[in-house]
Amino acid sequence: MGDTATLPLQASRPSVEIDGRAQATLTSSLMAMDVTESEAGLARCELWFGNWGGPDKAGFQHFGRDLLEFGKAVKIKLGDAALFEGRIFAINARFPEGGTPQIGVCAEDRLQDLRMTRRSRGFADASLADVARAIANDHGLSPQLDLSGETHKLMAQVNQSDLAFLRDMARREDAQIWVDGDRLHAAQRSRRNGPALELSWAGSLREFEVGADLAHQRTQLVGAGWSVADKRGAKHEADEAAIRAELGGNASGAQTLQQAFGRRADTYAHALPLSDGEARVFAESGFRHMARRFVTGRGVAETKPDLRVGTRLTIKGVGPLFEGEYWVTHVQIRFESKLGLRTEFCCERPSLGRA
Repeated sequence: MGDTATLPLQASRPSVEIDGRAQATLTSSLMAMDVTESEAGLARCELWFGNWGGPDKAGFQHFGRDLLEFGKAVKIKLGDAALFEGRIFAINARFPEGGTPQIGVCAEDRLQDLRMTRRSRGFADASLADVARAIANDHGLSPQLDLSGETHKLMAQVNQSDLAFLRDMARREDAQIWVDGDRLHAAQRSRRNGPALELSWAGSLREFEVGADLAHQRTQLVGAGWSVADKRGAKHEADEAAIRAELGGNASGAQTLQQAFGRRADTYAHALPLSDGEARVFAESGFRHMARRFVTGRGVAETKPDLRVGTRLTIKGVGPLFEGEYWVTHVQIRFESKLGLRTEFCCERPSLGRA
């Protein structure tokens, strides 16, 4: 007989670590898992384990709080790759009729610290990088920053959590925040160095639903405020030029809107820029955020460690209008003991392919 081809194998059951140690009993008793992350930051994980009977003792197995305890570090891995890392903040139980009792835990990543800290304060003559660095230091995180932007006369945090405030400031400047272990990352979206991945329907991409929608597109977006120093209006008009580098030669939502319905302009006034520089940053960031929602998709795929928020995803096999590169904005990794492992995701891009 000739040689038999060896096919690559991938584990279909995630493994569980508590406080840095692999837990074979928890891994084998895992009944369901749901890991969720989005562009807003703060990844969450929900785990459910069978909680009755075992080789050493009868009765409930995991009510001892030696492993499943508040504040303990939990890591979920697929092979050697981490799918989630955080700390336990909730413990739950289920007792279904005619079924196996279950114990569940919920965990959040280190952005939990920022979510649970609310305050009022101001940052004078500071940039987004200065704010992110200060907040990272407040919570014992190592700042990993790749930001460029205006220095603002004042940024006010008014009865907001550190997480909500940092999210708001980052969104204004087209930046994103996330954590990796104890490192706080903040980067302009275009410089977030996410992995590249290719999915094809019907292969590793099991399902895909996608559409192009002009309802929230505009041909121009004006940032308007008042320059106190110059005693005059601060204004900037952003258009397709703000997103052109991401179009890949295809038609943007603004261009398509102009051709189909004519000029549609809008004003981005609530940011209250205090200079022409701030008005430009706010208008262009707002236009890019809006433009990227022109084409949005939702899919179900085989779970791959590289399919995460920030992944540059190339989708094939779906026709010329919708094939090409997307940006992953939301990921939900699910495991069920009967159905196995899968990843549900959302993605977007600012252009429609050529017919």
